[in-house]
Amino acid sequence: MTDKERQETSIGVITEALPNAFFRVKFKEIEAIAYLSGKMRLNRIKVLIGDSVEVILDPYGGKGRIVRRLDGKRAV
Repeated sequence: MTDKERQETSIGVITEALPNAFFRVKFKEIEAIAYLSGKMRLNRIKVLIGDSVEVILDPYGGKGRIVRRLDGKRAV
């Protein structure tokens, strides 16, 4: 198994849309900035405030990458 396959993902909720396709994502204990992955941009998948998303966090504390929107359901 390579390092790419072992990347840790977290589930969070979009709280704010920022310029240049960045988003503020709230997890259980932290809040981070994340951007859309290339496949999501290529397939024009829209992410709205309140959506639950799966994010790969940078191990060094930088930006996260949103890899999928979960179930099309909006978090309450």
